[in-house]
Amino acid sequence: MKKAASFALGCKVNQYESEAIAELFAEKGYEIVGIDEEADVYVINTCTVTNFGDKKSRQLIRKVKRQNENAIVAVVGCYAQTAPQELMKVEGVNLVIGTKDRAQIVEMVEQYDKSHGVENHVSDIMKERVFEPLSIQKLANRTRAYLKIQDGCSQYCSYCIIPYARGPIRSREPQEVLAEVKRLAENGFKEVVLTGIHVASYGKDRRDTSLLEILRQVHEVEGIERIRFSSIEPNVVTEEFARAMAELPKVCDHFHLSLQSGCDKTLKEMNRKYDTEKYRQAAATLRKYLPHVALTTDIIVGFPGETEEDFQASYDFAKEIGFAKIHVFPYSPKRGTPAAARKDQLPNAVKSERSHKLIALSDKMAADFLQEYVGQDVEVLYERMVEDDVYEGHTTNYIKVRGKSGKNLTNQIRRTHITKAEGEELFGEADE
Repeated sequence: MKKAASFALGCKVNQYESEAIAELFAEKGYEIVGIDEEADVYVINTCTVTNFGDKKSRQLIRKVKRQNENAIVAVVGCYAQTAPQELMKVEGVNLVIGTKDRAQIVEMVEQYDKSHGVENHVSDIMKERVFEPLSIQKLANRTRAYLKIQDGCSQYCSYCIIPYARGPIRSREPQEVLAEVKRLAENGFKEVVLTGIHVASYGKDRRDTSLLEILRQVHEVEGIERIRFSSIEPNVVTEEFARAMAELPKVCDHFHLSLQSGCDKTLKEMNRKYDTEKYRQAAATLRKYLPHVALTTDIIVGFPGETEEDFQASYDFAKEIGFAKIHVFPYSPKRGTPAAARKDQLPNAVKSERSHKLIALSDKMAADFLQEYVGQDVEVLYERMVEDDVYEGHTTNYIKVRGKSGKNLTNQIRRTHITKAEGEELFGEADE
């Protein structure tokens, strides 16, 4: 039996796609193995958000070729899409496929002839208008299932290469989304995460649906008890949207509300489509309708031209909003983007110092947020046993909880009395 390994670098969308690709090989009779094992075929789903992501992709290609020099190595994903010629020169690559036509990957691999050298199957993603139906039928050993509903991005932030890697927005057919959600529910999943490259734009390329509409439809699926979705922008958060979130009890009260900077000058230079006032309104509107909402965000520090005053404004704004967690990214120039061409790049030492300050603020806000729950009862979906009679899971607002119980709580939702907060977790006793 031939063996195939499918591995993702980068985001949750890549991880979802790599699982779907593994299934395509399994359906054709391949044994699926890990990336560290010897295989006949390696599929590497690349990330190109940073130049470092490109480097990791190249290192992994060389590593798998050392494991089996006769293996076929197919490189797919964002780096493959934006720099196919560069990847074709990396020793060990056989096929370069990009972010389209991955549904045909097994046929491409099986028809590949090594005597022809490296094959380039990358097409112009900017002309793509149809969502490529890659879906997952079987998900093992999980309680939370990721479901890709959208691809592409049309935002063109000045630091980001992804619109060029993924092309314009394409939304998945609503009936396909619902069919997959029903399948997940039948397989015992209680929680689904709707994911995509720019989930907020779901439905904007179609006339028959929207993000709110698909959330309402997924909410009707029996067996699904929790719905999450990946990052949204403040522009999505209207009174109607926030009210609807409160009226759909399965939608979790945790929103990753993308910020990137708390300084209006920097936001404008990043080509973000909102300002701090708009963000402030969005956060307040969500809190009005969802009193226990957890807001998490991403902030880039050290963007080209960011002065000490600009950084301070960003820091102060983050402090004002009060996040459950901030994912802090020192700015990393990405070849091919307007921001990378700027002459006012900041030294790494400055980026590092600012990162540490913001991470310290995030840690303090996270600790304060957790402390509010000590002595409270929360609903936890338990995911796995971590030690004898101790199970780990998450609240609706995505706080990690360890609960004690004499019963098996895996994939069960249980009311849990919180006794202490420590690190990034809450600890408590689960109802039996």
